[in-house]
Amino acid sequence: MMFDRWIRCAALALVALTAMLSGCTTYVTSQVTAFSNWSGSDATRTYAFSRATEQQNNLEQATYERAVANELSTHAFREVDPASAHYMVGLNYGSRTNTVTVSQPVYYNPWPGPYWGWGRPLDPWGPFGPFPAGYVDQSYPVFSHMLGIRITDKATGKEVYNVTARTAGDEPSLVRALPYLARSALADFPLGNGVVRTVRLPVDKNGGASNEVAVAPVGAGTQAPPGTTVKPPQ
Repeated sequence: MMFDRWIRCAALALVALTAMLSGCTTYVTSQVTAFSNWSGSDATRTYAFSRATEQQNNLEQATYERAVANELSTHAFREVDPASAHYMVGLNYGSRTNTVTVSQPVYYNPWPGPYWGWGRPLDPWGPFGPFPAGYVDQSYPVFSHMLGIRITDKATGKEVYNVTARTAGDEPSLVRALPYLARSALADFPLGNGVVRTVRLPVDKNGGASNEVAVAPVGAGTQAPPGTTVKPPQ
């Protein structure tokens, strides 16, 4: 499957770049795919979350909804009671673990030191350097996470926006990865139909959550703090 091939490629890239990124600013890279029939004509974007049977009264679901609500609010969406909502927003998410195996060379030195010269005193590799003795296989776990966001028109049941974000790396926790997935999935909303792109976010103290607007659960009566900016509808 295309997704499986993408995971394998991401896993190989992860292993190759681990040493390069060590000690530097790290990033969460997500592949985002969007399908859209968004008209952009509504002035007020009200919505409520829809839940499958297994998602009812689920604390994990509620946690992920808050992350998505935070990102929706930056695009002028406002969460309301389901009875008065214009849109229904459904979430789909999951994780899987894969293992990637990489062959790495093993070196030996047929001329043990100490040797002088070659620009370094006591060169440990001798006058000719190390020689490859063979290869050993090293296996690494790779964790892939996915978040899907589906927006439907409540009155007609028609799907108007469907976006999926996927990421793979050494982070085993979906809880920690999901804010980055939510932010990536809704970046530059709305994307065109059939758009596939890569979003790269730096790891920060906010855990990937947008700091433009703080969102409280429906009914809390909390408004956005003064000085925050909400993006206008597109």
